[in-house]
Amino acid sequence: MSTPPRSAAHPQTGAAAPPDIVEIERALSRVAHMLTRAKQHDRTVAVAGVPVDRAAVPLLGALADAPGPLRPGELAVRLAVEAPHVTRQVQRLERAGYVERVPDPDDGRAQRVRITGAGLEAVERVRAAGRQWMAEALGGWSPQERSQLAGLVHRMVDDFLAHSEHLARCEGRGGE
Repeated sequence: MSTPPRSAAHPQTGAAAPPDIVEIERALSRVAHMLTRAKQHDRTVAVAGVPVDRAAVPLLGALADAPGPLRPGELAVRLAVEAPHVTRQVQRLERAGYVERVPDPDDGRAQRVRITGAGLEAVERVRAAGRQWMAEALGGWSPQERSQLAGLVHRMVDDFLAHSEHLARCEGRGGE
């Protein structure tokens, strides 16, 4: 359901945002809301047969995609969450057999978190269920349209990350 484009004023300058930027922000907000709903998560993990809560899925994904075990602090940075959140999730996932703690080879006092075979299987099952849902939802799209969307979304995320890194560098130099 589409609504007419709106303009929005910048909170500090009062300048109106271009209508296309407003619509991109609205679309991204709708996608984020839809993908993070508890019902959507519950449906996905039920199809996958993997009993994990919403916060565990990104953590398992980050570990599955990492080249090796990660320190909990590294996981927190990658997921943009606080360290205690990661610690709680790791404890739950460890009890479920999806992750394990291993000694940190660089620091004998520290530990890293590694995904187990059961954890890798769980991630793949959740991802497969999500991909199936997406394939069904986009069933009316041509392969070319889906490919174009994937390319544009990747480009957008890359540009968002580059811009965030640029801003962080500027803030580190006193806002230059």
